[in-house]
Amino acid sequence: MKTAQSILNNKGHDVWSVHPNDSVFNAIQQMADKDVGALVVIEDGRLVGILSERDYTRNVILKGKSSPKTTVREIMVRHVVCARPEQKVEECMAVMTEKRVRHLPVLDKKQLVGMISLGDVVKSIIEDHEHTIEELEHYIHTA
Repeated sequence: MKTAQSILNNKGHDVWSVHPNDSVFNAIQQMADKDVGALVVIEDGRLVGILSERDYTRNVILKGKSSPKTTVREIMVRHVVCARPEQKVEECMAVMTEKRVRHLPVLDKKQLVGMISLGDVVKSIIEDHEHTIEELEHYIHTA
């Protein structure tokens, strides 16, 4: 069974972050530059929130706010759903589905070690299924 750690080992441990006092415009610009859908919010070295494109559309655009004048703190999600490195990919998928989130920061003893997305989890599950199919086809042809 694959884990959150195995996904990070394949994709890397890079995590992009913003400060709560940064403008939403700068955060969205960073998301575009890094080609990611969410950023963790770090203050004084601690994870204090997460900001996603969804938060932007629902809390800035739809409310008629200005992204250069709105701070990350105003729209970030403060209760961050996280994963542990040893957590199985299927468990991560269940948490994402239940909590309706698309990104999970991965914490190892309160230390941020990476972030996985719903796309990363789906890709991992598909790879596992493809591997199982290959093994079954090999077994059938050699039996």
